[in-house]
Amino acid sequence: MFVLGNLIAAAAHIIDIALTVYMWIIVIRAVLSWVNPDPYNPIVRFIHQVTEPVMAPIRRRIPIRGMGIDFSPIIILLVIVFLQSFLVKSLIELSYHFR
Repeated sequence: MFVLGNLIAAAAHIIDIALTVYMWIIVIRAVLSWVNPDPYNPIVRFIHQVTEPVMAPIRRRIPIRGMGIDFSPIIILLVIVFLQSFLVKSLIELSYHFR
């Protein structure tokens, strides 16, 4: 059973790393919104393509009208922190159960 515990622990660490990388991509996207980057830059296009599928549904639910501030990056960051605190830690605890 220790193999299953190690597999779950490895999956938890991979999920944690992926969430951390995505969190930094969201932060970079927020910083890019403050400046006016070249929209044809491949890095800028990649960041927009990776983050827009997650940010668009949040923007539809929380309109920006009148405020001028996009709260979708903050909400996504909060969800990522929640997932790291709940999901990843729960998987690690579950892996200890199988060891």
